[in-house]
Amino acid sequence: MIKLLALDLDGTVLNSKGEVSDENRFAIRAAEEKGVLVTIATGRRFRDAFHIGRELGLNAPLITHNGALIKYADSLETVEASLLETDTAREVVRVGKKYNGDALVSADPTGKGTLFYDRISDDNIPLQRYIRWAEAMHGEEAHDAVHHVHSLEDAVRDHSIIHISFSGGCRSMSEMENVLRSELGSEVTFLPTIYPKLDFTLLDILPFPASKGHGVSHLAGLSGISSEEVMVIGDNFNDLEMLLYSGTPVVMGNASEELMKHGDFHRTVENDANGVARAIERFILNI
Repeated sequence: MIKLLALDLDGTVLNSKGEVSDENRFAIRAAEEKGVLVTIATGRRFRDAFHIGRELGLNAPLITHNGALIKYADSLETVEASLLETDTAREVVRVGKKYNGDALVSADPTGKGTLFYDRISDDNIPLQRYIRWAEAMHGEEAHDAVHHVHSLEDAVRDHSIIHISFSGGCRSMSEMENVLRSELGSEVTFLPTIYPKLDFTLLDILPFPASKGHGVSHLAGLSGISSEEVMVIGDNFNDLEMLLYSGTPVVMGNASEELMKHGDFHRTVENDANGVARAIERFILNI
């Protein structure tokens, strides 16, 4: 019997327009009415995800920052927060700048979250677009949500840091990751997302052992739920650990090739065809 359902957000719950379909919404509500705890497990920052959690009225805290922060969308109560040590965060920023990486620093685990940056390279179009998107989405709270500072070194010294991400060219980001791995070892978790055709890499750096899998496992443990009673739906590499943890792992029809090849994972249809609803109907609602 499934007692906890963990849903990835982008490419899973959300369609290609970034919306939650009515079918997915109704299916999620039906799962909750059957007594299932439903959470979002996303790489997004809490502030970039909590409005969806509130819109859906989920009955469980959200797993955000790739598992580093577990927090309720409605009350903003923090269930669990993994933080980077100040010296570690400063070293990450220092090495990143050496390799011309554009850094985003996520802070404020007790509130909605604040994002700090001190520069964006002229050729880093994806990051420029993200900053504009975040500022537009958060409206009147834009200054609290995304804050341009003179020095990230000062920002990491003065705030509680949840995670740091860098973006830039594939070669320089790979070199930077190798240096950081050799210097920091098991102190942090590295989650690279690589787009070779665009010569663009996004590298998330989190406190060890933060991951979506760790977050789902922690939430299940708090609720007295075993891994066999957990269902997970995802579509990308950062979902792999939580898929492997769960008793009912489901991958989207639009999932990455690596996940699609995994023989132990169930499949549903694409996110634009309400794949989440179809999987809930099959494994939870039994219809």
